[in-house]
Amino acid sequence: MIGSTKDDLAIEPPGTTARCAGSAARPSLRRVLALAAAALAGIGVLLIGVGYVRFAAAIDAQEPTSTPRTDAIAVVTGGAQRIGDAIGLLGADRGARLLISGVNERTGREELAKLNPASRDLLTCCVDLDYRARNTIGNAIETRRWVRQHGFRSLLVVTSNYHMPRTLAEFAHAMPGVKLVAHPVVTEHIDTAGWWHRWSTIKVLVPEYAKYLASRLRSLVESDPETSRLSVIIGGRKPVSSKPAELLGPVGDKASQQHSHARQGN
Repeated sequence: MIGSTKDDLAIEPPGTTARCAGSAARPSLRRVLALAAAALAGIGVLLIGVGYVRFAAAIDAQEPTSTPRTDAIAVVTGGAQRIGDAIGLLGADRGARLLISGVNERTGREELAKLNPASRDLLTCCVDLDYRARNTIGNAIETRRWVRQHGFRSLLVVTSNYHMPRTLAEFAHAMPGVKLVAHPVVTEHIDTAGWWHRWSTIKVLVPEYAKYLASRLRSLVESDPETSRLSVIIGGRKPVSSKPAELLGPVGDKASQQHSHARQGN
């Protein structure tokens, strides 16, 4: 019959429109997961940002006016002023012995004596040079060996102020039973007091903060940095040279060290 086509088939059953509207109103599971991931990422970025602010603000902008006496002193290489300050602390009897960790293989006592001529006798009698450490993790490992060898129980740690948080974290992880006292070295090249608006300072502190976080996280899952695969992965190489200590360093320095040991034996 004219007009009685299949129009009735085009009529939607009751409730269909309401169900479609309800489905459209409900967000899909994928969208919910995406929003949750975005929220977590935002929270993570916020926490990292807050952590960075606290990290940067806590860095000492001035060197300590007084330093307590400890059993020994360890300085991490990376700047001539660090070594000069450490030798000065040794001369001021802030420790009985000094370890300079991470010394370049071409640098011996004679080169150090030229830079610190007034401390030549101290360099001969009371300073040990570590040539094996390749990074801050290696500094902690080699310092631990040195501390155990001499039976030290407290240690004055000398390094740059911006490097101090990570150094203390590595040293505390490697030597949990040793009392660590920080002696930050402040240089005019990096103004940590203006960490929020100086690009030259930001370029140093942001990577240092990232390395500090990696160090703290690694210590949560690692029992010993010397035998951990993580220390190699994060450090980019083995933290300590595979060469024996007696094969490293200038020949002249080895002879000087042997002579010093011989004099002490007599």
